[in-house]
Amino acid sequence: MEILSKILIGIVALEHLYILYMEMFAWETLGKKTFKGSLKDELFKPTKSLAANQGLYNGFLSAGLIWSLLISNEIWEKNVSLFFLGCVIVAGIYGAITASKKIFFVQALPAILALVVLLLK
Repeated sequence: MEILSKILIGIVALEHLYILYMEMFAWETLGKKTFKGSLKDELFKPTKSLAANQGLYNGFLSAGLIWSLLISNEIWEKNVSLFFLGCVIVAGIYGAITASKKIFFVQALPAILALVVLLLK
């Protein structure tokens, strides 16, 4: 369970690094492709700085999850992992409610799975 927990947390962290990249550096290309139908094409250019800000926050989530994988103290490792996975879950649920239901499955569900495995280990 320990290894599975770390793998799932790592996957969630990598996913948020990808989101950081998309929102900060590829909003008008990859972002447009990813959010096709959620935003009109002409809105990507004027919302570029807003997306970059969101990307930065996703980077913080990723950094926290990566940090949790590097902590040697078991209690701190678990608490930091729980906090950042919880943040990802809340963000994913909020995104599903306000933007696209797909966000729940792409963002929140992997974090929920990681959280369940973390609690079972």
